Order: sequence, then structure tokens, then C-alpha cells
Amino acid sequence: MLELYEVKKSFTEPDGGDLPILDIEEFHLDAGEQMALVGRSGCGKSTLLYVVAGISRPDSGKVMVGEWDITLFTEPECDRFRAEQIGYVFQTFNLLPGFSALENVLLGMCFAGGRIDRARARDLLERVGLGHRMTHKPTQLSVGEQQRVAVARALANRPKLLLADEPTANIDSGHQQQVVDMLRERCREENVALIVVTHTPEVARQFDRIDNLEEINRAVVVK
Repeated sequence: MLELYEVKKSFTEPDGGDLPILDIEEFHLDAGEQMALVGRSGCGKSTLLYVVAGISRPDSGKVMVGEWDITLFTEPECDRFRAEQIGYVFQTFNLLPGFSALENVLLGMCFAGGRIDRARARDLLERVGLGHRMTHKPTQLSVGEQQRVAVARALANRPKLLLADEPTANIDSGHQQQVVDMLRERCREENVALIVVTHTPEVARQFDRIDNLEEINRAVVVK
């Protein structure tokens, strides 16, 4: 489902020099496989998700999602592919402030060009405990509630691959397990490959596969 080969990514420092962020020889994830990605801050976890989603282009290497090397896509092609094939839970939520929780989830379906399924959108929000907050806009929701809307939206378009960047970081302990369970159950039911970036050991331990990015990212200087 997902294969990375010799993927390198660096950023330009203020002095003009290159700062290597990713240098990954190989990385594989099967269709329907679920895994946790861990590692200390700064080791490239969020950058890796951005590269996998086509939001950020690698300097070199291949990023195969299914049969497609997304590094060969134009930017519009990449945007369309991501909308149709990949769900993404951002750390910063990226909800549209002028729309309700339900409308934000429905927009996830619009961007993918698929059928608007209001019943699915409502079900997703109910499963993250927001059945009573569907008409509320992001500014009327707590930080944790906004995070849960973002999780529901990521699943809206029935993706083949779901990338979740710290999906429980802003959620109170009473709802963390609910969100993790919903993510895993939905992905299992629909054969969605899942990568969860987390700093929370309790979340990581729920996955059979746990990869420490520091062990596979050659750009990381081990201290």
C-alpha cells in the first residue's frame, strides 16, 4: 500500500546551508496495516507524514501509494489524489472556522469529489462523542472537540491510507481511548492502512507494530 525508497528531505537554514530532516532507505506499510510511529521531537515524524501525503515534496526518492509514485504528480494532481485516497488528522486541526462540525466533515467528502453522505458524517461525529455538537462552529468547541472533528473529517472520504499526527494530544483522557478505538475500528472495517504518530506510550502500546523513526531515519544524529 505504501512504499518509500531512498527518500531524502532537507530544509534551508538561515545561513543558506542544508538541514537534513529525512534520509530513509526503505519503509513499507501493507494495505489495512496499522502502526504507531514514535520518536523524540525533531526526528522528522511530521515531515514524513507530509511527504507521504504529498503536502511536501522530497528532494529525492520514491513515495509509492498503491500503484502511484506521488512524487511524479503535478501539484493539482497530488491535491486531488490526496483528497480521494488519503485521510489526514493534522496537529493544528485545519478546520474551517465559518462552518459547523458537521459541515467540516461534509467538506471532506466534497473535496474528494464523491457522494455527500450525511448519514456517514453524522455517524462519525457520534462515534467521537460529538453527536450533540454537530451544529457548533470550531470557535464554539473546545480544543479537544476540534481535534475529534478533525478525526471524523479524516475518515469522511473513505481513504485507503489514514495519517494521524498526534490525534489524541489535545483530547482529555476520558475521550482519548474513544478516539483511538474509533480510528482503529473504522480502519479495520474498511481496510484502511493507518499510521499514528504519537508521544503517548499508552496509545503506541495498542499497536502490534511500533516503529521508532530514529532507528530508520539516517538524517537523525543519535545523541
